[in-house]
Amino acid sequence: MEFLESIITFMDQAFLGISLGQFAAAFGVLILTLIGKKILGHVYTRIVTPFTSKTATIYDDLFVAGLKKPLELLLMTAGLFIAFGLLNLPSEPYDLKGLINAALKVMGTFCFGWAIFNMIDLLDHWLAGWAKKTESVLDDQLLPFIRKSLKTFVVMMAIIMIIQNLGYSISGLLASLGIGGLAVALAAKDTLSNIFGSMMIILDRPFKIGDWIKGGEMEGTVEEIGFRSTKIRTFANTLITVPNSIIANLPLDNFSRMPNRRIKLNIGVTYATTPSQMTAAVDKIRTLLATHPAIDQKFFLVNFTDFGASSLDIMVYCFTTTTVWGEYLDARQSLCLQIMECLEELGLEIAFPSRTIYLSKQNDNPLAASENGRQ
Repeated sequence: MEFLESIITFMDQAFLGISLGQFAAAFGVLILTLIGKKILGHVYTRIVTPFTSKTATIYDDLFVAGLKKPLELLLMTAGLFIAFGLLNLPSEPYDLKGLINAALKVMGTFCFGWAIFNMIDLLDHWLAGWAKKTESVLDDQLLPFIRKSLKTFVVMMAIIMIIQNLGYSISGLLASLGIGGLAVALAAKDTLSNIFGSMMIILDRPFKIGDWIKGGEMEGTVEEIGFRSTKIRTFANTLITVPNSIIANLPLDNFSRMPNRRIKLNIGVTYATTPSQMTAAVDKIRTLLATHPAIDQKFFLVNFTDFGASSLDIMVYCFTTTTVWGEYLDARQSLCLQIMECLEELGLEIAFPSRTIYLSKQNDNPLAASENGRQ
């Protein structure tokens, strides 16, 4: 009993207004907190991580990995909060209790901000998987911009909350940020509209790098898609830089999305062609299209259509199986040469613009012709 009483008496002794018993209790809480931190790490290493690694998805692995460090720091913050609460720190002449509580609130805010900051990596991984499934490469280029913007926003919000927890008023700061943000927004109006134009291009996906597009007087191959502008290489080998806010509002013709390319020919033969020869020519060209390997067999037309000014016109309308420009030109050339061979076999000639003048001999006397003209 005397031993216990001596211990109690010893613990009741105060230092800086705090008893040794309070110091011992606070120290015990810190020890328990460190033990809890070790247990938490062991649970993560031995139970949580092996469990998530067995699942088919990687998102749960990223989730628990992103929470590990913030949870450990949050546990330490809770332990410090309890320990300093047991010490019953004085408020005068210095407000140690208020200072410690503010510091702990900062630590707690930092923990939550850290966890949300790590969750952005999880969101980025999910968006990257979604972007890989799309044909457009613009969404892949904008992912780093989205990730950095979200992380910057989280850091700024955490800083504002920390300032507020330290007892400073943030209303004036927010007001100044609002005025400054308005000025920046007005100054960067075109830049912001171009960024929103980029987002619209991501959602609509009207083209991708390498596509041949035409909009207004602009035509060429898309060479680069950026945050602010899109660069198009024209067929004259010049480079056009178009702001995304403009190109997002243009009606675009994407030639690279064609399933095949069209061939339309008007073949004129001379008026010396007989009806039987015309029928044979149409049938022979139809057979040629039906057997040509570069012509799409789903749809084609060959018909004698018009009595032209200097020719009898045959319309040939078909599509190639390829969309590649060079291969299309080769197919068109092959078709034209074989049509020429067919007409030559039938003894037909391709007409060209010509004019026949008929002269009527009424009178050999020019004076009489002149008099007749005056009558």
